[in-house]
Amino acid sequence: MPFLQQEGLYPDSFNPAQISEFLLSSVRGKTIKLQLDLGGFGISRYAFDHFLYEKAKQAGVGFLLNTEVDAIAFKNDEFEIKTSEQEVRSSIVIGAFGKRSKLDAQLNRHFFKKRSPYVGVKYHIRTQHPANMIALHNFRGGYCGISNIEDNKTNLCYLTHRDNVKKFKSIREMEEHILFENPLLKNIFTESDFIFEKPEVINEISFETKEPVWNHILMTGDAAGMITPLCGNGMAMAIHSAKILSDLLRVHIDKHDFDLQQVEHEYTQTWNKTFANRLWIGRQIQNKLFGSEFTSNLAVRLAIYAKPIAQAIIENTHGEAF
Repeated sequence: MPFLQQEGLYPDSFNPAQISEFLLSSVRGKTIKLQLDLGGFGISRYAFDHFLYEKAKQAGVGFLLNTEVDAIAFKNDEFEIKTSEQEVRSSIVIGAFGKRSKLDAQLNRHFFKKRSPYVGVKYHIRTQHPANMIALHNFRGGYCGISNIEDNKTNLCYLTHRDNVKKFKSIREMEEHILFENPLLKNIFTESDFIFEKPEVINEISFETKEPVWNHILMTGDAAGMITPLCGNGMAMAIHSAKILSDLLRVHIDKHDFDLQQVEHEYTQTWNKTFANRLWIGRQIQNKLFGSEFTSNLAVRLAIYAKPIAQAIIENTHGEAF
């Protein structure tokens, strides 16, 4: 938030929800509430991306709309970016194409070759959810995050193992048999107004280690590394990585002695120092404390009886203001 406000990029006009509390529930619905020292704000990617797009246009950025990049190659110290319509050449390419793209396959990135068992499901709903709270509800084989966004809407998204999906004929049937075991989730699903006709479903969500630089492309956001959803702050981390990279590029370009290899080296070092430990901790927490009745109860008991430890976990995954 401080960075966005400083740059005139905070979306005040959307009146985003101000988040200060965290609610955690076990598979059977036992809960604990914790304070979030850094806090946050809630806005959908749909609204925020368009807001940033309009800001970029005002700043003179050129866009190729409805255009997909088919391939990127680095030859003779410059990039060739191919689309179905044309070929673009550039001395710098920033990869900001998200958690999983066909470009990852074209670039032969290591993480793309490893199958991931995780499936993500997202809805926008209207429900009675406290505006200042983000909630994380466990169920067998996954967990569900809920927080308010703009226009009195609530974002509901969950991560589950693909085996849960395969057992049933539909997403809704799976939700009724698996998610509804948590009484809090059952209440949300049965008492809310669902805005989407059907959920957004993303397969093969991978939390494997990625590289902030690949084939001289400077990766940012989820393309460089994706934090587990239970840790939150994925959008903040993406914005922070973009700030680190843009600041570095500006310094080197202003010197008029641009050296891509030096930029790659400095960016990799700074990215790893800032994010690598947070990503590792997030993976450990997800693998060991969530998705089963026993471990979710353990996580809730830890938060109840050892709040300093719970707060330390939050601080070590949420980072610092920038």
